[in-house]
Amino acid sequence: MVSILIDEETRVVVQGITGREGGYHAKQCINYSKEYASGGGNVVSGVTPGKGGEIFEETPVFNTVSDAVSETGANASLIFVPPVFAADAILEAVDAGLPLVICITEGIPVKDMMYVKRYLNGKDTILIGPNCPGVITPGGCKMGIMPGHIHKEGSIGVISKSGTLTYEVVSQLTEQGLGQSTCVGIGGDPIIGTMYIELLKLFEKDDDTEAIIMIGEIGGTAEPDAALWAKENISKPMVGFIAGQTAPPGRRMGHAGAIISGGEGTAQEKMKIMSESGIHVTESPAEMGLTMAKVLDV
Repeated sequence: MVSILIDEETRVVVQGITGREGGYHAKQCINYSKEYASGGGNVVSGVTPGKGGEIFEETPVFNTVSDAVSETGANASLIFVPPVFAADAILEAVDAGLPLVICITEGIPVKDMMYVKRYLNGKDTILIGPNCPGVITPGGCKMGIMPGHIHKEGSIGVISKSGTLTYEVVSQLTEQGLGQSTCVGIGGDPIIGTMYIELLKLFEKDDDTEAIIMIGEIGGTAEPDAALWAKENISKPMVGFIAGQTAPPGRRMGHAGAIISGGEGTAQEKMKIMSESGIHVTESPAEMGLTMAKVLDV
């Protein structure tokens, strides 16, 4: 299986599985596994405090993550918990020893995430999100809210802050006949678990990932930092795009509340640094897939 983070062997516990959002998307993940990943075994358990012993779509529900891990062998958590409880849900998954935690919840207070980020220091858990679409390895495992049917097994790695643009670039790649190894939506909140560089390292190590698309947006320095790092450390071709090019100077733009501060973080500045770092930058989101096809000469 060509991938990073998750594959057909991943065993998922869904925190908040009996809620409206959690229940709906857990069912979609189960259906994806049945239809595209030969089996439907990815979601093995759910957690809702006080509802242990119930069954959701043939999936056992437990009161705690540690119970779910010990009883079902779960090794990754997908979190759909209301914002006020989400930070505690992340900490519970970390304390249960899960190597991967993906938090979909949006609206988590920044001060809560400051504590979570600090708590993760020195831990072996990788946190993706919050406020993200999740992660999918086409043909292997879907952990998130993305539409599974637009994905195709292949060798293009995708990293994006924006969920909508993740779906857009995946659709374009699939139309070009270019499948994806793994697609990661890292989330657009001010404090998130995993940034570009950590994921670029994983894609570089993955022998079957042939090329990488990195999608960012205005505000902050994450994308230029990643581009400069990639220039020295990534041997694979990269395509890049920055959302928010039409934002008025100094104005907020996009779902992430990205903001220009201290003269840093404009789309033009980011695109210039990315281009100078050897990344093939496209100015239009409509050309991301075509640009990758041209880069790979397919």
